[in-house]
Amino acid sequence: MAAGGLDLISWEKLFEGARGGSVVIPYRPDFSLLIYYTNHDSILPFLQLLPTMPVNGAELSNDELDILNKWILEGAPNKDGFVKFTDILMKKKLYVGCQGCDEVAIFDASTMLVMRYVHVGNTAQTESPHMVKVAPNNKFWCTSFIAGNFFQKFSSLDNSLLGQVNIGFGSWNTFSISSDSKKAYVVDFNSGIISFVDLETMTNQNINFGFSFPHGIAINKTDDTLYITGQQGFCIWKVPINDISNYQQVNFLGGNHRFHEISFSPDGTKYFLTAQKTNKILVVNTSNDSILSSIPVGVFPQELSISKTFPYLFVTCSEDMFTFPGKTGSVYVINYNTYQVEATIYSGHQPHGIGVDDVNNRVYISNRNISNGATVPHHLSVCGGRNGYITAIDMNTLQLLQNFKSEVSVDPYSIGISN
Repeated sequence: MAAGGLDLISWEKLFEGARGGSVVIPYRPDFSLLIYYTNHDSILPFLQLLPTMPVNGAELSNDELDILNKWILEGAPNKDGFVKFTDILMKKKLYVGCQGCDEVAIFDASTMLVMRYVHVGNTAQTESPHMVKVAPNNKFWCTSFIAGNFFQKFSSLDNSLLGQVNIGFGSWNTFSISSDSKKAYVVDFNSGIISFVDLETMTNQNINFGFSFPHGIAINKTDDTLYITGQQGFCIWKVPINDISNYQQVNFLGGNHRFHEISFSPDGTKYFLTAQKTNKILVVNTSNDSILSSIPVGVFPQELSISKTFPYLFVTCSEDMFTFPGKTGSVYVINYNTYQVEATIYSGHQPHGIGVDDVNNRVYISNRNISNGATVPHHLSVCGGRNGYITAIDMNTLQLLQNFKSEVSVDPYSIGISN
């Protein structure tokens, strides 16, 4: 076995990757480390990493490099024409939106390897995929952009673009999908507009509620009311889907909470709010919007993800420099029945996106890794900026998996996971 844990003795071994994860991404030589290390003298329009492979051997000829590049472009098939991972299309997958590069990295949740990169967006400009989410029916995934016009829908089978709708230019931060996978509700942070998207016809209706800096959005258990957070104040809004003019503002006094995100408990009886200014998680009774608990967490709590097999709520605190002195970021694990903090975990530099995998009992975290003090990445990216990385927590032990750290493209902001 060569340095880094990479074994090239066979096609099968190649696709087991190295200690840093996948080395060949089917159809994407521009994200394949095997190309980077053989690309001597930057002959191909990708990165060049040293030492050049094969180490202490003759460099590949230009023709050999072209053959390798073409092979990966065609999916890097084996001798029988089989492309890796096409046999697990409907198995559990993890989607990571890299908003610095308009790419979505797709992991196979079983092997924890990146199996695809999908370019998203509608223009040559960086549109920044801010949220990636899988539909409840698992048949497609969607993404919204903070610097673009379009809301996009991709197939879960082959990642082809199934449709897109022009919802107007905006900072389309977050969205929620109805339980029947027929509707999406997309939030524009700047204008207060909510775009009601029909996911079957890919048409939309934009409604300007005039909300001040709305951000997070979730649909209640009965699928009839949207809950939307106000990131610059102390309120949320509740919008009846079939009676939108009769919306309600719910105020939570006690500080300028700046609610970033919202999520419901599995049974729908309570919801959780990340208060990024007061550094708390508010637990609220769904029936009357009364506060059941106010739980102190790390600085700048952002994203939430909830397990259905363990009574755990996972919270990323992106700018927390107090829980783990000398480091930036933390993940808080809260028992959503007792409201007790069960564990605090350092997952990496600036954790943001988070997704629970109840099948494999893991929690995935996307670490943005963009500010001062960030981890030096293994290599540069094909687009500008510093690569981020994915780590994972074992839900059985509530400890970070020590043998898993997978580098991805620039600014991995969001995580979506199949149901």
